[in-house]
Amino acid sequence: MNISILGGGAWGTALATVLANNGHGVTLWLRSPDAARAVEETRENRKLPGVILDKSVKVTSDLEKAVGSAEAVVLATPSYGVSETAQKIAGMLPKDALVICASKGIEKDTSRLFSEILRETLGEGVRLASISGPMHAEEVARKVPTACVAASADVGTALLVQDIFMNDYLRVYTTTDVVGVELGGALKNVIALCAGVCDGLGFGDNTIAMLMTRGLAEIARLCSRLGGKMATLAGLAGLGDLIVTCTSRHSRNRRAGVLIGKGYDVKKAMEAVGAAVEGYYAAKAAYELAQKTGIEMPIFTEAYRVLYEGKPATDAMRELMQRDRKHESGEVDWVT
Repeated sequence: MNISILGGGAWGTALATVLANNGHGVTLWLRSPDAARAVEETRENRKLPGVILDKSVKVTSDLEKAVGSAEAVVLATPSYGVSETAQKIAGMLPKDALVICASKGIEKDTSRLFSEILRETLGEGVRLASISGPMHAEEVARKVPTACVAASADVGTALLVQDIFMNDYLRVYTTTDVVGVELGGALKNVIALCAGVCDGLGFGDNTIAMLMTRGLAEIARLCSRLGGKMATLAGLAGLGDLIVTCTSRHSRNRRAGVLIGKGYDVKKAMEAVGAAVEGYYAAKAAYELAQKTGIEMPIFTEAYRVLYEGKPATDAMRELMQRDRKHESGEVDWVT
């Protein structure tokens, strides 16, 4: 199958290695002509150093050329670029095109899920799917054993995506719970930022474990309200992705959080990381969704106040610890 990957960062490049390994014809699109030319000439992307692209992978900055020859399109742009990219390719796709969203996030201006935006922008005939899970680009590209989830409202589409990506080092499961998969992939980035902040402040493993478990409970409550399945969040797209993003040295969100905890200005912390810190955008979207739905999300609320209102992280933690007493058992029904 001829597959075009839109987004030439570390993630798009890693996916290109997987698909080329699986025998697909792969085109990697980069926005910058200079960056595309450099990758074409060296077969290495500076955003994923040490990984050499197979010579069969085509590299281009011509979006129409990339999309026009594709049987499937993979969106691997930063979250803030998904809507714009979808609008650009809408008129280039055949009506029954397969579009796979590998970007994790929520649209920052509208707080909408990417599946909603893509369906509205690309039309009803397009086959849509998402792929998510604990997949750091640095490890996927080096064939480290990994598992993920392909989600689509249509079972056949999910199975097709499974077939496209699965191999002996990448195991792909399927689900029809698109909402659960997308929310898990987007909102775990906020918790990873918080975990990094706590690390930067000098707190211990207990604190990070607390944030991860209680943060997942907040995600589950929102997921249920928006029509997703809480059980999805106990799997790869929820708990799995949360663990790897909160604990790994590869995690950009965690690294940014560490810097904030050490006293960096939020914007300077993100600049120091040198790549998209998706949790920053997701925190705003989650806060707005919590306000809109009336769901209690105290960790996400305090994250928003630290990131957008300049609240000291120590004050945010103090408020979380001094909240009213709660009863945990039964608060989240994981088998719904």
